[in-house]
Parts: sequence; structure tokens; C-alpha cells
Amino acid sequence: MSTLKAGEELPSEKRRGRGRRMGLAVAVSLSVAVTLCFCLPAFAQIPPLEALLQETGGGAASGRIIQLIALLTVLSVAPGLLIMMTSFTRFIVAFSFLRSGLGLPSTPANIVLLSLSLFMTFYVMGPTFDRAWENGVKPLTERTITEQEAFERIVAPFRDFMVTHVRPKDLQLFADLASASGRTPVDQPLDQIELRILIPAFMISELRRGFEIGFLIVLPFLIIDMIVATLVMSMGMMMMSPAIIALPFKILFFILIDGWNLLVGSLVRSYF
Repeated sequence: MSTLKAGEELPSEKRRGRGRRMGLAVAVSLSVAVTLCFCLPAFAQIPPLEALLQETGGGAASGRIIQLIALLTVLSVAPGLLIMMTSFTRFIVAFSFLRSGLGLPSTPANIVLLSLSLFMTFYVMGPTFDRAWENGVKPLTERTITEQEAFERIVAPFRDFMVTHVRPKDLQLFADLASASGRTPVDQPLDQIELRILIPAFMISELRRGFEIGFLIVLPFLIIDMIVATLVMSMGMMMMSPAIIALPFKILFFILIDGWNLLVGSLVRSYF
């Protein structure tokens, strides 16, 4: 019989660790690939550097180089922007509660939940992305507007989305914190509120709603666990874990109510 050396992991733990690392790598690759799908059309509009330098005055070359740097910056921070300014947070929090309620720590896998949350985010944010592209990115690549005007037009749809779904209480919290420093007026129109106030307020609003939905998801599974634990104790089966017996009943309950359809539909409809 083989023995483990000090510091050596079990084979099952090694497989789980390798699976988590592979899931994280696939998730990052998927995020970069989706971001490239949105940014590559803009990159294709950029002419070669030699052609830029030959243009009259050299101002066009400087402007296009700035656009290239801006696109690279957006590409590098795209995963963070996707989480901060979209509906992704609410989706991934709700799915995490669902997995915990079912008692399945690794099923569905992280890559499955991340991919489902990502594409649900694209569905919900589709009109916002279209407005940002048509009003800001496309005119910028066609050189009909300046970079500053393009930034304002790109941010405007996301600002409208966040203002629509942010809680006034959370927004007031960060507005008061900003006004206490003396750098932001107390009363400011919603269409002119600074992003450093709006984005964190929107994020904690999404976290709150995600936890509310998570509570409603976990509650029926908790009732099943309590019923099974009571039956197991009354039968004197002290050595049998109630979680093992309750797991198939929870999965069966989730299947019978068509849980995925109900949950995904409710999450998407919460934004409309």
C-alpha cells in the first residue's frame, strides 16, 4: 500500500486543481475572443503607419495612433468593464447561489456558468452595445467625430442602462461620499453624474438584487434539506449524511419545475 509523502496531494485533488486551472484559462480565452470580435472591425479600419505619416500635416497620424492606443486599452480592461457596467454580476451571483443550493460544488462547471452568464449579458446588453457602436465607435473609425465626442457617445448608452437599474439609495450613498470631499456638487442631474459615482453604486445594486434572487433560489432547497434531515434523524440513521439523500430529491425537484428555463427567463425579464 503506497503512502503519501509530506506535501504531496491526492490524485483526486490534483485532478480538481488541474480542472479549475483549465476552466479559468478557457474563461479568460473566451472573454478575450469575444472582445476581439467587437474590436477587430475597428482595428481593420486603421491604415498602415506609413500611410498615416504621409498625410498632410501629420495630425491625422497622431489621432489614429491615439485611437489605436485607446482600443488596446479597452481590450485590456474589457473583462473588468463587462463586470462593472453590465448585467453580468447579477447573472453569475444567481447561478452561484443555485449551485450552492443544489449542493453540487463543481457541477455545472465554472466555464459553463461563466459562458451562460456571458451570453445572457450580450442578450440583455445588445441594444446598448448597438447604440454605442452606431453612435460612437463607427463614427470614430470613419473620422467624422473627435475622440472626446466619441467617448461621450459610447458611454451614454451604458450610463442610461446603469441609471435605469441603479437603486437611488446606493446612488445617494456615493453621491454623499463624493460631496463630502468637496469635489462633486450635492445635486447633480442623472445624465451628468460622474462615472466614479454611478459605477460603484450600480455594482452594489446588482449585488443586492443578485443576493435577493439567490435567497429565493436557495429557500426551497433548504426546505428539502430540513425535511430529509428530520426523516433521517427520526429513522435513527445517525451515520447517514442527510445531504447525500437530499441531493437526488433536489435535482429531481429542479428538473420537474423546469428550473433552468424558469431561472434564466426570470433573470432576463428582470431587466425589461
